[in-house]
Amino acid sequence: MHRYKAVCLDLDGTVYKGQEVIKDAQLFIRKLQKAGTEPYYITNNSSLTAEQFTAKLSAMGISTSPDRIMTSAIAAAKYCKEKYEGASVMMIGEEGLEAALKFEDIALTTTNPDIVVVGIDRHISYEKLSKVSLAIQGGARFIATNKDVALPTEDGLVPGNGSFVKLLETTTGIEALTVGKPESHMLHFIQEKGYRKDEMIMIGDNYDTDIQAGIRFGIDTIYVEGGVTSADSVLKKQDQPTFMYKTMSDWHA
Repeated sequence: MHRYKAVCLDLDGTVYKGQEVIKDAQLFIRKLQKAGTEPYYITNNSSLTAEQFTAKLSAMGISTSPDRIMTSAIAAAKYCKEKYEGASVMMIGEEGLEAALKFEDIALTTTNPDIVVVGIDRHISYEKLSKVSLAIQGGARFIATNKDVALPTEDGLVPGNGSFVKLLETTTGIEALTVGKPESHMLHFIQEKGYRKDEMIMIGDNYDTDIQAGIRFGIDTIYVEGGVTSADSVLKKQDQPTFMYKTMSDWHA
């Protein structure tokens, strides 16, 4: 455990499920903190701000700070700032994405954008989809916070951001650039805080997002059972995670 200075944890399915903390993860995080390592929390959820995620974790008995949160919204904003300095953005999304773009001093517009950024929006409308569709066809770059097509709820699966991104891709004939997992942009921005790749590890329950992000970035990974991807499915994959555990408590120094 002491090898890693940047321990990157997926949230939903790894640290908590919905509004309920996973006890083994909570104990693992406290063990890390006691040893002097503050983990990072990485999520494709673009709807909340870093401060809101911090408050959510605090309510679950996990102490952290906003600078340890990396969302797909934060990564999208950083990507726009890094690659397209001075560009204007038209967005579909919620408070988390708007706050991230404003934090990077990116100009938001409702007309003639240089970039369209699409994040989860639970108040999506035909008008919003039409406006960004026309903007993309008019030459705006098309960026998606993530392409998770479905979100799990207590009642079953509901449309995720990827469903709306797919609709826009079908309409415009243009594929969106994705910044969320399984792409490795979020890990890249964490590395920029001053870590070597051999000092980083990505932990998650979803092979196709969490583990793939780590593999693509070239860092060690831990797959934890009990979430999205079954252990049997992971064992059949060509690219294996560095470690596999039933729970976080099985990882020892």
